[in-house]
Amino acid sequence: MKMNPRSVKKTRLQLLHQYYSYTGFYKFLGTSLKKALPPILLFIAGLLIINYFVININDLLIYVTENYADYIVFSVFFASESLLGLIPPEIFIAWSDKAASPILYLSILALLSYLGGVISYFIGKAITKIPAVHEYLEVKMAKHIKNTRKWGGFLIVVGALLPIPFSITSIAAGMIRYSFVSYLLFGLLRFVRFYLYALAIFNLV
Repeated sequence: MKMNPRSVKKTRLQLLHQYYSYTGFYKFLGTSLKKALPPILLFIAGLLIINYFVININDLLIYVTENYADYIVFSVFFASESLLGLIPPEIFIAWSDKAASPILYLSILALLSYLGGVISYFIGKAITKIPAVHEYLEVKMAKHIKNTRKWGGFLIVVGALLPIPFSITSIAAGMIRYSFVSYLLFGLLRFVRFYLYALAIFNLV
């Protein structure tokens, strides 16, 4: 006796795959990867151009390391990661390579980025209590907020791993009051991003 295909129950993984296929998550992920690649290549090309035609990158980073206190650089980075990710973290990753303990400094940067995301999450929650600001950002971040509502944790994973401002993803998560515990767990992939990028950047500078 043949079993009716409709009677076969799908596993949770199959249902999730079906959901993300129908809602366009995979298409969004592919588009995000295509958008993420050019900035990475431009950053690498920019480093090489500056290094060969403007100023030696090693000398510049050593100058910053010797003339600016570590806490100042860390403070600037933390502020950036808490407020829309205004400065590319790759610059700071390159800086950490010239520190006395590169892995320690890289880990501190990853932790600060993670904590900056947490602050952004609470900024997002606080914004919901200010009607005018909330309405403004609902319009400006409409697509991001809509995607966060649809995909939740998977979008946070994308924000944590890809070279897009993690702060924006975190603010959106806070605005929709996404589970804070789940946010913290998915956000840990921010550490993975920093270590992976360091493997490439440390070999360039």
